[in-house]
Amino acid sequence: MDFNFTEEQKQFADALRRWAEKDYGFEQRKKIIHSPEGVSTQAWSTLAELGMTALPVPEEQGGFNGTAVDMLVVMQELGRALVVEPYLATVMGSRFLKLAGGQDALLERVASGELKLACALYEKQSRYDLADIATSATKAGDGYLLNGSKSVVVHGGQAGMLVVSARTSGEPRSRDGISLFLVPANGAGVSIRDYRTIDGQRAADITFADVKLAATAILGTAGAGWELLEAGADYGAVLLCAEAVGAMEALNAATLDYLKTRQQFGVPIGKFQALQHRMVDMFIQQEQARSITTLAAVRVDSQDPAERRRNVSAAKARVGQALKFVGQQAVQLHGGMGVTDELPASHYFKRLSMIELTLGDTDHHLARFASEPGFRNAA
Repeated sequence: MDFNFTEEQKQFADALRRWAEKDYGFEQRKKIIHSPEGVSTQAWSTLAELGMTALPVPEEQGGFNGTAVDMLVVMQELGRALVVEPYLATVMGSRFLKLAGGQDALLERVASGELKLACALYEKQSRYDLADIATSATKAGDGYLLNGSKSVVVHGGQAGMLVVSARTSGEPRSRDGISLFLVPANGAGVSIRDYRTIDGQRAADITFADVKLAATAILGTAGAGWELLEAGADYGAVLLCAEAVGAMEALNAATLDYLKTRQQFGVPIGKFQALQHRMVDMFIQQEQARSITTLAAVRVDSQDPAERRRNVSAAKARVGQALKFVGQQAVQLHGGMGVTDELPASHYFKRLSMIELTLGDTDHHLARFASEPGFRNAA
């Protein structure tokens, strides 16, 4: 299997990198983070003009029908630039629309950059259990009434439409009776509390109080949304891994530059062999994370759900280990400057830490990987 990127993928990456270096540098990003909106309308328009919003959308809806490997290239560049725009949330939401089918009009709006999405999947008691859902959708005439709340919805405050998991039947933590709904963010009964997270991104706590939904708001089949929910979350986890690889690459480069310029005892500290060994270990962690992320991107579209789960969880767990090592080592090698806002190192460290905690941490995915059929026999 050829794991080299195609010319088109390289062109996408080059276009993104040139834009980020010119218009989304470290100082510009800090201004965006501290603005009232926390995101940039201009940056979003540029992403749409570059074709990034259209990339994962099918050609029939005005997109490029990009694969997960195509998205890997994009997410690495966004991770390298620490982009805080609602791209990941929108792409993950579009994945749900694509898998469910029948959402051509919304996908066309996503492709053009007109519509931003967010995925409201977790609740305050659920930790990383996607099936631990207390939010309910009860039948009301021809439609449903949605009640409940969702926590830490990434870019929930910037979305025009929400993908919401709710229980139409069954007990909490049961995989039966789960449904996915499309909910307008400005709909009656929807309350959104938007805030900034430690990594400069935006998230929201969202409450639904007797939100009226038509039967057509359901994605897929009522009560049978578990497979769709898990597949969409796995896709998002692979994109997070790719973003982490890009962030680790940039952080390693910044750390190496610092070691070449910071002097102690009259010489750059990069000349000390012990620190050189630590940089080598950081590079190895980065490349191992890159390899397993590439494999997961290839396998996330597998028709075998078990194969998809194994590869995604293996990647998220291994990348989680790598980003923790790289982040902590980088901060230590920068010394006290590594935790200040004046240098990019602390910003990369915070973003990597949040990636570890999003869509399942290392321990969660190790347990999920080990629970897959055949694991004990293979061992």
